Amino acid sequence: METLYRSTRDAATKAVTASQAILQGLTPDGGLYVPVAMPQLDLDFARLSTASYQEVAYHVMQAFFSDFTEEELRACIDQAYDKKFNTPAIAPLRQSQDGYFLELFHGPTIAFKDMALSLLPYLMTTAAKKNHVDKDIVILTATSGDTGKAAMAGFADVPGTKIIVFYPRDGVSPIQKQQMVTQTGANTAVVALTGNFDQAQTKVKQIFNDQDFRQELARNHYQFSSANSINIGRLVPQIAYYIYTYAQLLNQKAIKLGDKINISVPTGNFGNILAAYYAKLLGLPVNKLICASNRNNVLTDFFRTGTYDRNREFHVTSSPSMDILVSSNLERLLFRLTGHNSAATKHLMDALTTTGHYEINDTMRAELSDFYAGYADEAATTKEINRIFRENQYTIDPHTAVASAVARQYHEATGDKTLTVTISTASPFKFPNTVLTALAGDSESTDGILADQRLADFINQPLPPAISELIGAPVLHNRETTPEQMRSIIADILKLHA
Repeated sequence: METLYRSTRDAATKAVTASQAILQGLTPDGGLYVPVAMPQLDLDFARLSTASYQEVAYHVMQAFFSDFTEEELRACIDQAYDKKFNTPAIAPLRQSQDGYFLELFHGPTIAFKDMALSLLPYLMTTAAKKNHVDKDIVILTATSGDTGKAAMAGFADVPGTKIIVFYPRDGVSPIQKQQMVTQTGANTAVVALTGNFDQAQTKVKQIFNDQDFRQELARNHYQFSSANSINIGRLVPQIAYYIYTYAQLLNQKAIKLGDKINISVPTGNFGNILAAYYAKLLGLPVNKLICASNRNNVLTDFFRTGTYDRNREFHVTSSPSMDILVSSNLERLLFRLTGHNSAATKHLMDALTTTGHYEINDTMRAELSDFYAGYADEAATTKEINRIFRENQYTIDPHTAVASAVARQYHEATGDKTLTVTISTASPFKFPNTVLTALAGDSESTDGILADQRLADFINQPLPPAISELIGAPVLHNRETTPEQMRSIIADILKLHA
């Protein structure tokens, strides 16, 4: 049965195939693509428990990407999940005294974005062929730190594509910045923004919906698409690793078939935890989805009160990929909470745009029982990195520490003994200053490569290739702009005025 996709904001917008939704990114009315109906998926975990990551990924994605042939989809998956990942498991589990960590940082940029962005270029180029696209695809993306590098690494020198990434100049770690500005590829461009991630993301959405600009692009044989998790081609591959996690737990006899698990996810743009929620809808035995935020705790307040309010101070933290006040993927959850009512969803999103806040009703709030929400401030994050290292001889990054700390809050508040999997979204080598400070007990004065070398010595591990290859790498991207000038610099990069 074919899975089609519709807009969250306009019931009159024509439903499209998976390949068309992947190519477009956003819907024409500014909404997000969601399945018209959630596909049926036979989760035979007894069989999946011995399956490879690639097999599990295919099993999940064939249900969502139904207009791709088996040959096409398997080719995409095999090219994505290959020796770019430093373990055949792709997403291994690491046991701790608190449960398990799911390590999603074994890809080429040592962050969880590799799990989907290693695949997206193959999905997109296959989709372009299927739909007879004769224009170059311009991937336009805002990043809070990791998406930009992972997207550029995936799309670098892919024929028929260009990629433009905007990142907050003062809102990413030195390693994240260095990874981006040294990215090779004739079709890549990265631009520092004198603003925060929310401003970059909001402007990218506005540019997507600028019909005059789209026409100008078309006249120059370009069309936009996105590598952010607003693209369904980013979101669906993330569902696979939650299914794979349960299969691994069964294989390792950590659980029995049918046992429920908790999943704690460090959450900013809401895509990663939404994928876990979709996995639960498909039949994954989940007890509680723990939505973990840093000091920018807009989601915590939403789940606790039913009011989403971005009118608050924006904090730059040690977990920059979560420094977000407008969680774009929450719109997909809102659409379900409204009973798939696009008019009601549009009303809420319009209110967020015009007033900065919205409130859901009691009926919608009652549907949030799958979630627990909490946050960890900077002190709690530092403390958690240190605790995990002392108790487990295991090093985690600050984003993972937020999820681990909030999982402990949940267990202490509820007494729930359900096995919990904490999602480890990045290598500690992406944030060496924060990790060293937490482990050594003193404020670490170095950062970047030097701090990584110190961290490697401290924890007695070699530098990952993603870090060592940065040593001496030349800076290839030095553009900078304001949110107001983003459209102009895109036109300049694409030589629209030449």
